[in-house]
Amino acid sequence: MATMIFVNLPVKDLDKSKKFYSALGYTLNEQFSDENTASFVVSDTIVVMLLKEDKFREFSTKPIADARTATGALLSLSAESREEADRLADIAISSGGSKAKDPLDMGFMYGRSYLDPDGHHWELVYMDPAALEG
Repeated sequence: MATMIFVNLPVKDLDKSKKFYSALGYTLNEQFSDENTASFVVSDTIVVMLLKEDKFREFSTKPIADARTATGALLSLSAESREEADRLADIAISSGGSKAKDPLDMGFMYGRSYLDPDGHHWELVYMDPAALEG
């Protein structure tokens, strides 16, 4: 069985965040969602758990960082093509997110980045498989 990752993120406005992650095409898993949490399936091995800040505090003894003013993590997802990276980043930005930085184009590797409505930094990275074979 493949190892799964569950990315747990504190959010200020759960409804706004649900609309944002739905716009990216991720599937809301109602079984693990309620008035305080929303579980979004990104892939067979990746789940994003959005937790209202009060709920998130139940799982951490440290204060919640404000992702709008400080970066605690860079969350990176692979993209199947440069076009997919562009498409998802453009959707994120037009759906309530914002541009994190300029695109990264190293020829064999291409990346786009965005901030979700709470300021969490996401990267979409495409690596040309032919460049990796050498």
